Amino acid sequence: MSEKKNPGHNSKKEFLSNPIEHIDITSFDSRNIISSMEKMSFVSRETANAAKIYNEMLKDKDCTIFLTLAGSTSAAGCMHVYRDMVKYNMVDAIVATGASIIDMDFFEALGFKHYQGSQFQNDAELRDNYIDRIYDTYIDEDQLQMCDKIIGEIADSLEPKSYTSREFIQKMGQYLKKNAKKKDSLIEVAYDNNVPIFCPAFTDSSAGFGLVMHQERNPKKHITIDSIREFRELTEIKIRSKGSGLFMIGGGVPKNFIQDTVICAELLGKNVDMHKYAVQITVADSRDGACSSSTLKEASSWGKVDVTKEQMVFAEATSVLPLIASDAYHNAEWKNRERKNYSKIFRY
Repeated sequence: MSEKKNPGHNSKKEFLSNPIEHIDITSFDSRNIISSMEKMSFVSRETANAAKIYNEMLKDKDCTIFLTLAGSTSAAGCMHVYRDMVKYNMVDAIVATGASIIDMDFFEALGFKHYQGSQFQNDAELRDNYIDRIYDTYIDEDQLQMCDKIIGEIADSLEPKSYTSREFIQKMGQYLKKNAKKKDSLIEVAYDNNVPIFCPAFTDSSAGFGLVMHQERNPKKHITIDSIREFRELTEIKIRSKGSGLFMIGGGVPKNFIQDTVICAELLGKNVDMHKYAVQITVADSRDGACSSSTLKEASSWGKVDVTKEQMVFAEATSVLPLIASDAYHNAEWKNRERKNYSKIFRY
């Protein structure tokens, strides 16, 4: 959106006039770009090496591939990248923030959109128009509250007991099969292909507001989210995997949650290997002792990640993720993989 000359006089319709268009990794072939980046330095060479490692994961028939999502790349135009990674069997399980799955993917599946905006816009004026801002991207708060409401209604329809976030997101997939305004969301495609989605901080999103409203309406008989059981479920996938690889966008809780499955399995007396492959795309700094949950080499000291095939890519993910994913799609190693169908192992 171009800068407004008369701040304070813009309508909500003017602010929300330019929808985000999600990039399609199948519409272009990035393999020549990636191969050229191999001969460069800095982030370009990191990106090329990350693409190489990801292709190795896809070629390794014993490798379970975990995709982790943190940050707002889905709202920023990468939503269909993640959907297509599931659709084309390039991902076996997902660990994400609640915002990535609910406020972004489920939100758009309901027919709502994210919009191009400006990081320089007066935020008080946006608030007056009931518009939320993610850097240079806008969201209609009225629509987001409708998303909250529908989450609560889904919860109202369920048997009052404890659910893991994976179980609840499956119920959301069932809801979308009948009610989606935008078909082929990440939730729906994952549901169709038995790819489980875990959100260990599920209530830190529209899901939290919706579930609070659900419990307020049903003080004695309501659902709860069991994050301990879902940690056990995710660890079970790691235990059943002959090998594993991580493809991580951002860091935070999803990254730490999946890495901790190695330790959890060991504490349960299971003999498991560290994650064999690991790629992380992040702009986080490691000098505060974190890098949004440790560098990959640091994670090796904890017994979580093997350092043989790991690559940190210090870049804003929307700038390099489409190149890596398109390269993997057109290399087509995914055509030789069998689906793991991990959602089926939890039908008890």
